Amino acid sequence: MPDHQPYVPASQSPAELTARALILGVLLGLIFSASSVYLALKIGLTVSSSIPIAVLSITIFRALGKTSILENNIVQTTGSASDSVAAGVVFTIPAILLMGYDLDISRVAILATVGGLMGVLMMIPLRRALIVKEHDTLIYPEGTACAEVLIAGEERGLQAKRVFQAFGVGFAYKFLMGGLKLWRDVPGKALGFYPGAAVSAEISPELMGVGYIIGPRIAGYLFAGGCFAYLVLAPAIKLVGSGLSEPFGFPPVKLIRDMSPGELRSSFVFYIGAGAVASAGIIALARSMPTILSSFASSLKDLRDSRLGQAVTRLRTEDDLPISLTVGGSVALAIVLALLPQVAVNLLGAILIVIFGFFFATVSSRICGQIGSSANPISGMTIAALLGTCLIFVAIGWTGVDHRVQAISIAAVVAVAAANAGNTSQDLKTGFLVGSTPRRQQIAILVGALGSALVVGYTLTLLNRSYTYPVPEPHAPFSAQALAPAPGGGRAAVEVLPQTMSGFRIAGSDSLDPRAYQVVRVYVVTEGVVAGKYLMDPATHELRYVLDPGIGGRIHDYHGRAIPRLDSPKATIMALITDGILTHKLPWALVLLGVFITIAIELMGVQALPVAVGVYLPISTSSAMFVGGVVRWLIERRAQARQQSIAELESGPGVLFSSGLIAGGAICGIVLAGIAGVLGSADALAERLPIFHTLGALADSNLLAFALFVALGALLYRVGSQKS
Repeated sequence: MPDHQPYVPASQSPAELTARALILGVLLGLIFSASSVYLALKIGLTVSSSIPIAVLSITIFRALGKTSILENNIVQTTGSASDSVAAGVVFTIPAILLMGYDLDISRVAILATVGGLMGVLMMIPLRRALIVKEHDTLIYPEGTACAEVLIAGEERGLQAKRVFQAFGVGFAYKFLMGGLKLWRDVPGKALGFYPGAAVSAEISPELMGVGYIIGPRIAGYLFAGGCFAYLVLAPAIKLVGSGLSEPFGFPPVKLIRDMSPGELRSSFVFYIGAGAVASAGIIALARSMPTILSSFASSLKDLRDSRLGQAVTRLRTEDDLPISLTVGGSVALAIVLALLPQVAVNLLGAILIVIFGFFFATVSSRICGQIGSSANPISGMTIAALLGTCLIFVAIGWTGVDHRVQAISIAAVVAVAAANAGNTSQDLKTGFLVGSTPRRQQIAILVGALGSALVVGYTLTLLNRSYTYPVPEPHAPFSAQALAPAPGGGRAAVEVLPQTMSGFRIAGSDSLDPRAYQVVRVYVVTEGVVAGKYLMDPATHELRYVLDPGIGGRIHDYHGRAIPRLDSPKATIMALITDGILTHKLPWALVLLGVFITIAIELMGVQALPVAVGVYLPISTSSAMFVGGVVRWLIERRAQARQQSIAELESGPGVLFSSGLIAGGAICGIVLAGIAGVLGSADALAERLPIFHTLGALADSNLLAFALFVALGALLYRVGSQKS
């Protein structure tokens, strides 16, 4: 064991696991959890909240009176569980929506809770092996940086005013833009001289903040992928397909020559990007395979030593939860999951969860120690677990419609467990450096994971309902064969529900349709109709509208009017993989095109995953993050001239301000979603206020929108250039 002396010696026992620390940690965790859900749905990424939560804790507790570094560490430990739980859930569960099902809050809460708790429990026996014995070799960069912030706050204090100021700026900017519509939120233009191409930017504060935190290199890769999709692939498809005289696409609803850039993306580029992201995730996982195999073998060996050590009287800084509780708790959680009927995970599913969960929790913990949580290939691990699960299902004949949901549920628990195991490792590294009691910190992580798991389902459901619109999309009546039950008594591919819908507002217009329609669910692509929910005319049995979901919806504009969407790129990949294996209905030519694009990028020596994500995401999203990356690049150049270290920038005012922009913009997005759900439209609030009508053409000006976004970037540059 290395001779490490923590900041707080084991002989001292200051206040640590207090009620106020847990309460503050849970409250901050709920805020950042909702923010992480929004970000993960929007761009398929999350950013660590440990440092901003630590700074907020130091400031709040100093205002309340005396505090200790260990109590502040409990706050950030409790709150930071929000990132991993949100990421694991959002990367998987929304795939159910894309298969025609509804989001069930109880299902989301159960899967998130089991995965979050299991990830913590499975990592705890590895603490002595990974955190203590390999202290000098496994750095855990986020955990180390958070420890430095806590120590700095203990010695000289920290001011969280930048986080609060940025939260206010981000919230106000987003509300004025997205709520009151005082300027365009997605300025852009289709390039008429270059058919099929378009440039645009979603000028939101949270995307700028994310771009600043991930840095210019990753932000540049994302933007490069967006340029390739919108300035190369889409125009090429338009050029080649403009001579076709019949509708072609997935689904084939329109002539290619009449498609907008957004429609080209949803019909073609969407699948290319999905193949690119899936293959890039698998390649990232394969690249880590030597580390995976060696770490798994060494961790299994060290588990025996940890069990022997339980009987020895330990110092405060070496006291863990007992291994019997961690192992027994993981098995008990899997059994409970198998017995709950609303989750539909049977005994085989529980066994797969324990096997995949323990393997990838071990892998995630070690990889986080080497390259950090941000580069941890959670999506690749989840894809691998999903592939394994689907192949096992195919081997035993489980290829029914509902088996897809079962496979996604298994992958969701594994994803949350792997993500939370990596996050737990970072927190325990922080605790190891500052001198926390592992047992108390582990309890705090369990509390934080439970709190975050309970809010994720409500946030997902709110966002999806608020941005779900009926979009006109006519289809002929289904044949009797499509409505017939599957062989063996399974669910039919198309299900006509008893519920009806009437008096709704049509997307892309201000008019209401007063007629009553019957709700229809399509579970797999049937007779040219993709999976989803539709509204059927009860008299003619024709489909008139698609209830395009807010999460993962495929229609982004209608009659020139933008329809707000949360793309949920990672969940879409999971849905495509599950559909492709279990139902064999997938445009494999487009998916394989994305796969070989990824291989070509890797052969050039470039990290393919962020480029592939950029191909999948709308260019409006990646371009806004690129602006934040450019601001970070300018500040890094200035820091080099001042001989300021990059480490100082990582916990400097720019990162804190960016974290506030992210939280403010994301929370405002959720508030606006709630308002839209109450008023019936995302534009309803602006339309009811006279200022919306007085601005006229000014509110629709690209120039005004870009000018205000540049001003926000200038403010971020000014704050980031200041010394800590």
